[in-house]
Amino acid sequence: MSRTEPGPARRLTPHAVRFLRGRKRVLALLGAWSLLESAQTFLFGYGVAQSLDRGFLAGRTGTGLLWLAVAAVATFAGGLATRGVFRALADLVEPLRDGLLRRVVTRALREAAADPARADSSAVSRLTHQTELARDSFAGLVLVLRSFVFTAAGALAGLASLAPLLLVVVVPPLVLGLLLFTATLVPMAARQRDFLTADEALATRYGAVAAGLRDVVACGAERRTAAEADGLVDTEVGAARSLARWAAARTLALGVAGQLPVVLLLVASPWLLDRGVTAGALLGALTYLTQSLLPALHTLMSALGTAGTRLLVILDRLVGPGDAGDAGDAAEPAAGKAPPPAPVPAARRESGSRVELRSVTFAYGPGAQPVLRDVDLVVEPGEHLVVVGPSGIGKSTLAALVAGLLAPDGGEVLVDGEPARRLRGLEAGELARRRVLIPQQAYVFTGTLRDNLCYLCPPEPEVSGEAVAASVAAVGLGPLVDRLGGLDAVIDPAALSQGERQLVALGRAHLSPAPLVLLDEATCHLDPVAEARAERAFAARPGTVVVIAHRISSAHRADRVLVMDGARATAGSHRELLAGSALYRDLVGRWHAGRDAGRDGGRGCGRDLPEGRARSGPPPAVPLSGGGAAPV
Repeated sequence: MSRTEPGPARRLTPHAVRFLRGRKRVLALLGAWSLLESAQTFLFGYGVAQSLDRGFLAGRTGTGLLWLAVAAVATFAGGLATRGVFRALADLVEPLRDGLLRRVVTRALREAAADPARADSSAVSRLTHQTELARDSFAGLVLVLRSFVFTAAGALAGLASLAPLLLVVVVPPLVLGLLLFTATLVPMAARQRDFLTADEALATRYGAVAAGLRDVVACGAERRTAAEADGLVDTEVGAARSLARWAAARTLALGVAGQLPVVLLLVASPWLLDRGVTAGALLGALTYLTQSLLPALHTLMSALGTAGTRLLVILDRLVGPGDAGDAGDAAEPAAGKAPPPAPVPAARRESGSRVELRSVTFAYGPGAQPVLRDVDLVVEPGEHLVVVGPSGIGKSTLAALVAGLLAPDGGEVLVDGEPARRLRGLEAGELARRRVLIPQQAYVFTGTLRDNLCYLCPPEPEVSGEAVAASVAAVGLGPLVDRLGGLDAVIDPAALSQGERQLVALGRAHLSPAPLVLLDEATCHLDPVAEARAERAFAARPGTVVVIAHRISSAHRADRVLVMDGARATAGSHRELLAGSALYRDLVGRWHAGRDAGRDGGRGCGRDLPEGRARSGPPPAVPLSGGGAAPV
């Protein structure tokens, strides 16, 4: 038999009791100042009533003025008491804020340490926006609650001292309004929770889009991404409107509790006068209602209706346990000997695109130094070109120019004889049929693995299962498919490691019909064996491939290599560049140095070799950028 999950109030009660139990002295001080403040409420209404009955109506003006002076002194004393109230309030509120901040930071760090692949963007909202809201809401709620309790006690005591019959007229509508208001608290808390959930979802979505913006643009998914974001915005707007409707119901309850007692007191005045209630007592009762009780009630309802429900929801989210998740270990692809790529389906296009750069110059801004200057390059259809060079030299800029994401300042970038910048104006489906760009930060969306792989394929004809299986085998996605439970398993992008996300993006690009594939360090989170397998898969796939290399070992698998050195670029085969490019010789020399260091037991990349055995194939790979063993 399933048990009903307790509501947020029940979940938070043990935490609230522990928090308040440890601050008894602060609570006692707050209560003492509030009691002194409530004396002002009692004396103000009582002084007004006595000034009329014993003073002005009795012909004793001095006595009336004296009672009014008593009411004025009580007001002044109440101001001093309010100062003490705020000091005690700070001693109660600030520890709550500090504790919430520690809890949020500790929880975020613990989750990040347990699963580095899961980036919780909503933690930023909890740390900045929600903790401050909790602090302000708690402070306001404590302030108005103790104000209402002590003010109501003083006012009701004053009414009883003037004429107990006044309570018969005032208390029933007051209680009715409070009951109506209480009935709205639970629905308002639910609406407030919906609003905060929508706000967090929107913040998380915007964070994910910002991180994968290059992928979104490269895949031509701007409209789809914008539509998804618009849906989240609409959800938040709907939650805000629902919250506003319940706020209107709260206003009705406030009218019953706040205005009806005054109306009933005026209507019942003749009846009360007939039963011995004096005119001074009636004036004192009106003073209690209009100057003390009703303003305190209005403030209480406003605070409970907004700050109270908001505080309940926020504390439940901040204090509640974190999501454990069922992602499992996000392991990197296992190293091992890479089998040959699977055969490419025959339905693929047999020829690739022709890429041509004619005297291309590009700089990021009018006054900036050119990243590329007068670069000439021709990539023939079906050619496999690898681009190498130091970090920040302009390799990704070159890929963006070819993809049409950037326009050259001078010269032309042509893809199949057309300016590359025209690619950006194509619809998403047509763009995916022309070229694919996979940047370093791979984009994977929530959905089935099959949907992710077929994302760049046209809807008609439908991609066959054999084609999907061939691409899965070609790029080495098989172990991930098995771990997730098959191609139709729904995946959580945050549960995948960066290497696994790159494998999914590579499989998507491999399955696409695009005759031009641009891999901008798209294998940087794969181990060398998995990287070699993926690059061989694209080399065997019909079409043109341009690889922005993460490791120089990629150059050995290319038809040609483009070496970027400052604003210049030199292209040629491996042998030609060894003879004609000092930078290329330097990169290869560092590569061999890494191999030799590994053989000597150093910290080079060759250290992964088993003792007494030599590595078959090319020497170990040295990354060209980002955490490599040999900086270049």
